Amino acid sequence: MAAGTYSIRAMVLRKTKLGETDLILTLLAEDGRLVKAVAKGARKPSSSFAARLDVFCEADLLLVRGKSLDIVKEARLVDAHRGVREDVEHAAAAAPVVDLMARLAQPDLESPKLYALTSSALSTMAQADSSAALALCAAHMLKAFAFAGFRPSFDRCVVCGARIDLSGSTASSGFVAFSPAEGGVACQGCLLFSDSRRIPVDVLAHANRLLLSTFADIAAAPESRRLTFEVLHLCQAWVREHVGSRLKSLEFLFTCGLF
Repeated sequence: MAAGTYSIRAMVLRKTKLGETDLILTLLAEDGRLVKAVAKGARKPSSSFAARLDVFCEADLLLVRGKSLDIVKEARLVDAHRGVREDVEHAAAAAPVVDLMARLAQPDLESPKLYALTSSALSTMAQADSSAALALCAAHMLKAFAFAGFRPSFDRCVVCGARIDLSGSTASSGFVAFSPAEGGVACQGCLLFSDSRRIPVDVLAHANRLLLSTFADIAAAPESRRLTFEVLHLCQAWVREHVGSRLKSLEFLFTCGLF
């Protein structure tokens, strides 16, 4: 292999037009790093890159180091996740998955679990129905938060550590205080934070299940769309607080009317 040339397996998170025919790709490498590279001529009808370097695709890439951005020389498709890409509901549900990864992953920080998590989520989504795809999106986001070091606490008070009964039998009126800034739920005996909201216990119980369950179990029993959308709203608040941005793909989910 020539000097300055290297191989990686990566997932395409974003595509940005460059010039007349090129694309800038935002990639999640298999080791969890964020990589940006240029695919020259990728927008030409005759380009072999077009089908191999679409969003959600996983590919083995040969890259050449450049001054600012590396250059894609070869691409071999590993998994197109066609079940996600070719259905509008699945694509909408999967968009926050890659959107979040483009914000969480860092160029110089390896985190292989993020790649494995995202690949597994998309593979399971491709085989699931649309309701399950929504639940898998929420589950992926919650698990990604945990891997990134800011796991939300749904069943223990973030102040005193007391266990919160998510069955609703001990929660006042079936609601529990939840603070994104402080990291999760607070019991009735602890100080309520300025940003705290009272969240129904069934929403928190669903969020906790999504965080702790495997993707296969979630796909088999996704529960109601209402609960999943409530959890996705919690995820959006979590992203605003801990990542410092809003996910436009989540806003689209909330307003698109597809679900």
